[in-house]
Amino acid sequence: MKNRLSRNWGLKIGSFLFAAILWLIVTNVNDPVGTFKVYNVPVKIQNADLITNNGQVYEVLDNTDVIDTVTISAKRSIIDSLDESNVVAVADMNDLTSLNTISIRLSTNKYNDKLESIEGSIDSVKLNIEDKRTKTLQLKTDTVGEVKDGYMVGEISTEQNLVEISGPESLVSQVKKAVVSVDVSGFTNNIGTDSVIRLYDENDKLIASNSIVKNISKVRVNVEILKLKTVSLNWNLSGTASSGYEPTGEITATRSTIVIAGKAKVIDNISSIDIPDTALDITGASENVEIIVDVEDYLPDGVILAEEDFNGKVMVTVSVEPTIEKTVTLKTEDIQIVNMPEGFEGKILENEDNYEIVLVGLEANLNELDLKAIQATVDIAAWMQQEGMEELSEDYYTIGLTFNLDENISLKEDVSVRLHITEKEE
Repeated sequence: MKNRLSRNWGLKIGSFLFAAILWLIVTNVNDPVGTFKVYNVPVKIQNADLITNNGQVYEVLDNTDVIDTVTISAKRSIIDSLDESNVVAVADMNDLTSLNTISIRLSTNKYNDKLESIEGSIDSVKLNIEDKRTKTLQLKTDTVGEVKDGYMVGEISTEQNLVEISGPESLVSQVKKAVVSVDVSGFTNNIGTDSVIRLYDENDKLIASNSIVKNISKVRVNVEILKLKTVSLNWNLSGTASSGYEPTGEITATRSTIVIAGKAKVIDNISSIDIPDTALDITGASENVEIIVDVEDYLPDGVILAEEDFNGKVMVTVSVEPTIEKTVTLKTEDIQIVNMPEGFEGKILENEDNYEIVLVGLEANLNELDLKAIQATVDIAAWMQQEGMEELSEDYYTIGLTFNLDENISLKEDVSVRLHITEKEE
């Protein structure tokens, strides 16, 4: 019997296999194989300098540097000891294919050799590889919103006026301008803020790409807020019209008021803009004078024009008309002697009962003249000063008459009288 058992090798082998199967069954029941899923696993790209050192840049396409799902198969005891931080995804530029793809290698940073399997929902990173281009742009400024009524946006400045961008040539070549915007809604005071630099194409479409790198992403922007005010224009004349002509005093302009802007402390002290007489010179004019005046040249320091559709040019018309003559009869007895030194008296030698004087002026002014109000005088003190006389003595003198005429009416010729001056008897 004993010999029979020792010679029965089939029985021995069968017993061994039965034991092994039983052990596997027991083991799997106690530590079965399961699966573990990790989502949104980032892929680390290694040796990227193989591209950048060659004067090129790369862009990941279709978000393939993130694996949506990684599935791990392993014993339950292994799976229970893993979490998402243990999953490693690597794409090495050394494995770059002619189709610009890189195979993704998946692993775990522990128990990797005990995994049954590890698979991702994608197996490669897709790249776009281009020559690198660098471009320098001047920063432009822009505002959004509206300041408070009665105010406007003045000068806008940035602490840096250039930005350098670099990236794929196809993208960088599309960038036509770099802009920083500031929201001015409701403001009445100056603004200082850090604004993000945004890139736009020739159609003002925003270009937002992580593949374009800026040397600065923000810049300090200072926005001046100015107060508005409407003021009148005051005109002044210079020069003398041609002989026989005078300005009527009527000045018309295409603008009588303008809107200006400036700091409140400056604007509040301005009620009008006075245009100097040098701007309106009528020298030698024998007809109406038309002059284009740039009122911007006469604005006070710190003040600007505030109307977008007004360039400061104003057409000014100065009315000039011919003068006329009018003869007025003056009675000798109506001539008054004034400012006679004490102790003297004078008498007009009446060569004529009346004097005819010729007045010159514009027709409208002469027509308005009240002839009865014209007063002729002999001003002795004024005459002595003109002649350089310090003392008066008895004698016969010819002295010019003065008249109380308006400044826009003159005499065609001076009129004088013969005067006998004597000392008064005591």
